[in-house]
Amino acid sequence: MNNRGRRGALRWTAAAAVIGAIVGITGCQQTATRTKAEATPSGTTEALTNMAGGSRAGGGACVFVKPDGAQKFGHVGWGFRITGTNQWVYGAVENPTNKLYTPPGGDIGAWHAQGTYDRMLSDMSRDAHYPGKSSHPYSRYRCVASSTSDVNAAWAMIRTVESRGFLVGLDPKSGELTSRDCLDATYDVLKAYRTRHLTYSPRLNVPNVWVETLWAWSDRTLTPR
Repeated sequence: MNNRGRRGALRWTAAAAVIGAIVGITGCQQTATRTKAEATPSGTTEALTNMAGGSRAGGGACVFVKPDGAQKFGHVGWGFRITGTNQWVYGAVENPTNKLYTPPGGDIGAWHAQGTYDRMLSDMSRDAHYPGKSSHPYSRYRCVASSTSDVNAAWAMIRTVESRGFLVGLDPKSGELTSRDCLDATYDVLKAYRTRHLTYSPRLNVPNVWVETLWAWSDRTLTPR
């Protein structure tokens, strides 16, 4: 093996070790974290009861979860409210090929749609925009009211994540160990939206780990509807 090959192998080994360590740690603290998530402040709980919204509705965001997706590392999608309306924009990067790298312009299963809160829940619970592609449906969702929002920036980020390809590992161009996966898409869109209480997610993070860190977000089961 040449030096470049050795460096590549070492980087992949390091990535696997990091991910393994994160998952191992999470197994120890997941229950404690979930307890925090369920202990949502009363003010936030009251705001979340009106997620369906109306003409005076403020901002809001949701994360949809397939806990058994991506070899049980988890898979996530996103949704955000168009401020002041009852309309939501939602979507995901599904990566139907299961490849660790798909260049920009390739099929990464990126999609988005717009509808009411109830329509969003229905579509996500049935994989309505990617039927037959998922072995594990979205079965959990977490939402939060947001007093800050930037719908235009979120729309711009949707265009970015849908065109930048998919990656988990070494970037062929830069040689950097990084990611552009479903979690990065979800986090980047919701960050652009200026979602309140959005926990930072570094590259190569594990979806099921990150979901447990969403303090002050609701936590509900999603069943087909």
